[in-house]
Amino acid sequence: MTTESHPGLRERAAASLTAARARTAALTDAVTDADLTAQHSPLMSPLVWDLAHIGNQEELWLLRRVAGRDSMHPEIDPLYDAFEHPRAERPKLPLLGPAEARRYAAEVRGRVFDLLESTPLEGNALLDDGFAFGMIAQHEQQHDETMLITHQLRRGAPVLTAPDPDAPYDPPAASEVLIPAGPFTMGTSAEPWSLDNERPAHERETAAFWMDTLPVTNAAYRAFIADGGYGEPRWWAAAGWDQIRRHSIEAPLFWHREGGQWLRRRFGVTEPVPDEEPVLHVSWYEADAYARWAGRRLPTETEWEKAARFDPATGRSARYPWGDADPTPAHANLGQRHLRPSRAGSYPAGASPLGVRQLIGDVWEWTASDFLPYPGFRAFPYREYSEVFFGPEHKVLRGGSFAVDPVACRGTFRNWDLPVRRQIFSGFRTARDA
Repeated sequence: MTTESHPGLRERAAASLTAARARTAALTDAVTDADLTAQHSPLMSPLVWDLAHIGNQEELWLLRRVAGRDSMHPEIDPLYDAFEHPRAERPKLPLLGPAEARRYAAEVRGRVFDLLESTPLEGNALLDDGFAFGMIAQHEQQHDETMLITHQLRRGAPVLTAPDPDAPYDPPAASEVLIPAGPFTMGTSAEPWSLDNERPAHERETAAFWMDTLPVTNAAYRAFIADGGYGEPRWWAAAGWDQIRRHSIEAPLFWHREGGQWLRRRFGVTEPVPDEEPVLHVSWYEADAYARWAGRRLPTETEWEKAARFDPATGRSARYPWGDADPTPAHANLGQRHLRPSRAGSYPAGASPLGVRQLIGDVWEWTASDFLPYPGFRAFPYREYSEVFFGPEHKVLRGGSFAVDPVACRGTFRNWDLPVRRQIFSGFRTARDA
């Protein structure tokens, strides 16, 4: 694809960057300067760090690497290097204040739009298909999701609002779907803005297996709790059992029991835990323990992608469960349109050809797989995006949550995190051998 063969590419890049910045502004303008500079959890950066880091990465990749310009403020580069300073240490750094961070990010963006108007979107790997601009739009949206997590961890009055989901609701009759044995194409070599860990496309083989039609719900997970699941070591991996014992974990993060009822805190609002929503804020260890208790297991990453992309009628793998078209509000709960998952059984139009539902949006889904490179992997454009995280320390999540923008979500997209993580918008579904 070149600029000439795809005349809307420049407009798509501009629209993606603009949408990301509007969301960044909404997340950072919603709170006071004191809230922006505070660290609401040692697990997360101050919001003002994310704000300036977004601008710094945009300057680094688009103005310096693509356009070859000098650094605007070389003295701040080390402050916003995510590998140089762990999140817990960032509040102690001489960070740009809120007004300075906003001015810096706005100045970078103005120069980037000038660059986008004049730069050929072809000629090298960073420019082909507008990749560098798409990469930066995805980077900003990923940090917007991170900032939304910080908002969830923040104590105090609610500052974010959104309508509740109103998606079409049509619960499927079958609780699980048979996924046939055989090969399918995993990953992509064609998606223009795909990231290095999604590449290249390659053939994978699976045995037949059954997968949950829907994500595991709060009601189903509450049955695990009621049956003493958090007190029975046989359901737990050794490290998970140690984790819940050391931290006295007895339920998903943000849940508490009051007057015989389970309540949760959601963006500053305390409310009854809704039975029909997918369970949220569980670690990989919790998902794995539930699956064992239910006599099932977590699907592998390969199984998840086959269930999401493979069409047995054509033998090909589509971009999304519903096909190759970009997602719409009829397909999935994405883009922070809502501040919660939709009911399990929503979005029938988003079903895969095999009949699996809600694979995209609502909650990130833990898989059984370690985060590893595909055969033929090449780090691009830098090792620190994926390669340094490969190994058994990180588990793969798939599908995207209600907090993920469509630009950073597709059937091949791979997320990863430590198996102890619970502050992320994570849930799961289960599988079993056929």
